[in-house]
Amino acid sequence: MEWIILLIIGICASSLGSLIGLGGGIIVVPALLYLATINGFAHIPPQVAVGTSLFTMIFTGLSSVLAYTKHKVVDYKSGLIFLIGSGPGSILGAWVTESMNLHAFNLYFGLFIILVSIILFVKDKLKPIPYRKDRGITRTFTDNRGKTFEYGYSPVVAVIVSFVVGFLSGIFGVGGGSLMVPTMILIFFFPPHVATATSMFMILPTSILSSITHISLGNVNWLYALALVPGAYIGANIGVFLNTRLKSKTIVWILRTVLVIVGVRLIYEGITG
Repeated sequence: MEWIILLIIGICASSLGSLIGLGGGIIVVPALLYLATINGFAHIPPQVAVGTSLFTMIFTGLSSVLAYTKHKVVDYKSGLIFLIGSGPGSILGAWVTESMNLHAFNLYFGLFIILVSIILFVKDKLKPIPYRKDRGITRTFTDNRGKTFEYGYSPVVAVIVSFVVGFLSGIFGVGGGSLMVPTMILIFFFPPHVATATSMFMILPTSILSSITHISLGNVNWLYALALVPGAYIGANIGVFLNTRLKSKTIVWILRTVLVIVGVRLIYEGITG
């Protein structure tokens, strides 16, 4: 029964995570912490929940990237630039977790997530942040409906922002997508489908780096991880299938809703902790 529950959690978390580029950690971490309070399940501290979640997301990321590659919606060049910052940030975040008051940080992180969701609600009224094409990177993307998008960014700004995102992903085990996707959509004006796919491409190496750190610290429950991995791999393919068939506005709406739920949950944990 325990393995069946973990398998279902893995499928649900990975499906939602790969659909909107969050990685699934925002479901796995609180789910593991909740299960730890039920008789029959092992008690695990937040650090182990984070470490186990990040290890599971390696397989979510791998499955998602393989699937998104077939649909040609991953911006590899941008993803590699973002990884320059998110890689070191994720390692640092994983180490900070050991000595950090997670309840206090949950409160501030939850408030920030709520702010991001509010910004997404007024996104259409915001003007794109201007970028000089001669000093930045310009990208174009044509979706399966024939609509062409143009977006761009400064490499320096991209590395700085991704470092912060990687740092937070290492702390919370959420894969960084809860911040990276809205950042790419709002600041760099990525098309939602490209932002989601590129986020999953970044989550794969970031999760590997963070997991190595957490494994060295003994923060992985291997029995739980082995039960979650099959569900994560299956769920990622389900999420990609849905993503390629939904409109951009639908994905943004799903992202808004999930961020509000995540933000409220984090604030509640921060206050009650």
